[in-house]
Amino acid sequence: MKVAESPRLILRVFEEEDIPNFFRIVSDAKNMSFWPAPFDIAKAEGWVRRSIENFEKDQLSRFALILKKTGEMIGDCGFIKLNVNGKEEWDLGYILDKAQWGNGFATEAASAALDYGKRAGLKRIVANMAADHVASKRVAEKIGMKLECEFLNQKNRNLLTYLLAWQATEYI
Repeated sequence: MKVAESPRLILRVFEEEDIPNFFRIVSDAKNMSFWPAPFDIAKAEGWVRRSIENFEKDQLSRFALILKKTGEMIGDCGFIKLNVNGKEEWDLGYILDKAQWGNGFATEAASAALDYGKRAGLKRIVANMAADHVASKRVAEKIGMKLECEFLNQKNRNLLTYLLAWQATEYI
């Protein structure tokens, strides 16, 4: 089921059949170089299944990222509710296959996801990334998120991490 789209991408709810393609992306060390480790098959399966369950529960989740031109899955993008720097947040994230880096797809996908989150009624959305992940920070800034703070991320090897946020103006 499609939840959002951009000129070149479709964001849709994950399906069980996506597991092999998703695993191909998240098991690659370069694709996951800013994560604690690449995913094994069990973690990839769990990620997809949790995304499906989260969508059924909240209508928010990580979504399969599909290239319109070919129908190929090139990553994922969307939301996870998690504890970020001591506070429960809706975290916007994206994983993109390295073969697609540098084409503007992460910004396009993140922008579509942010718009979806706004339409879903979220009043605050954050993105967190390792401080040395310059490209990810640039994506968050391009879609209008602002740097809120830096913290040591105990969930990611105690790396210095940036927290960027978008808030609805009426919510402030």
